[in-house]
Amino acid sequence: MEAVAAAHQEHWTRLVATLIRLTGDWTLAEDCAQDALATALERWPRDGVPGNPGGWLMTVARNRALDVLRRAATEDRKLRELALTTDPPAEPDDRLRLIFTCCHPALALESRVALTLRTVAGLPTSDIARAFLVTEPTMTRRLTRAKAKIADARIPYRVPEGDALGERLPGVLAVLYLLFNRGYDGEPLLADEAIRLARLLNTLMPTDPEVSSLLALFLLQHSRRHARRDTNGDLVPLDRQDRDAWDHPAIDEAVQILRRTPVTGPYALQAHIAACHATAATPSDTNWPDIARWYDELARIQPTPVIHLNRAVAHGYAYGPTAGLDQLATTKDIRHSYPMVIAVEADLTARTGDTERAKALFHEAAAASEDGPERRALLARAEELT
Repeated sequence: MEAVAAAHQEHWTRLVATLIRLTGDWTLAEDCAQDALATALERWPRDGVPGNPGGWLMTVARNRALDVLRRAATEDRKLRELALTTDPPAEPDDRLRLIFTCCHPALALESRVALTLRTVAGLPTSDIARAFLVTEPTMTRRLTRAKAKIADARIPYRVPEGDALGERLPGVLAVLYLLFNRGYDGEPLLADEAIRLARLLNTLMPTDPEVSSLLALFLLQHSRRHARRDTNGDLVPLDRQDRDAWDHPAIDEAVQILRRTPVTGPYALQAHIAACHATAATPSDTNWPDIARWYDELARIQPTPVIHLNRAVAHGYAYGPTAGLDQLATTKDIRHSYPMVIAVEADLTARTGDTERAKALFHEAAAASEDGPERRALLARAEELT
């Protein structure tokens, strides 16, 4: 039923977050939230959708939790019963508490991502297992261990305050960034969830520039999802994509976010780079000098080899292929482990006019890549030079 699906998307996080706060039991909270949705699926088609679906679900979930606790024989049962019967409905901060707890640095990064997908996004364990390329029982055990570590390590269920908030927020954003990249590279469901969670975080923390910038970055990157591959599933280079197939309302939304958001960190810089590409009517209209300037700043605060590689590309298009090749020298340490370094060298070399060397470099990059769309794209570039 569509109404139940919509209620799941809108209210799941609040249901689980509130029940965790009241009961202190992650599994109980998820089970009772799921039971409430199952009850809605049974009753709403018969009785009609209630005027306040979220309140209805919360009442059913709280009553279900009370039933479970009253049958339990734990020492703190009465305290948790009391919380369930006297505590007011969900507080807005509950969802923020849940996000920060799932993304606690005491947990392994993969566990943080999986726990966020299960507890905050409400994705079925089977879907998460498929995204991580593991079996459902394996993912179930991983999630169980993560919840147990939260309990055993007494990880607090709260939003950090003061300096601690500034220290922890980048870790939360990194989880969403990793989640989006997993989706961008082939699991669209994860990209959609990353955008939804970024929207939620932006609603809860509207004054943080990096939170807003991360949402803008996701919208800009995801706007090209329908143009990134051809009918055979092969990658289409940015300058050859059908720009009419891009999601222009998403691009407009992202641009509006960036206009009112100061540039304070790496996500803002990446978002402005993506905006330069997304707002160019044609490849020749791309403002490469601006992109090179943004990459210069990004490399200053986040000098990773991959950022230096992208900076070399930007300088190559802004100031000529020789300038790009000069910049590429800073990425020599990852040349043998990252085939895209060789591919970028091939592209820049081709633009200098040395097609024979460029062709050999494209073949070298293809040989170092895994079989799939990326390798086929590199071989196609070599064939074009022939």
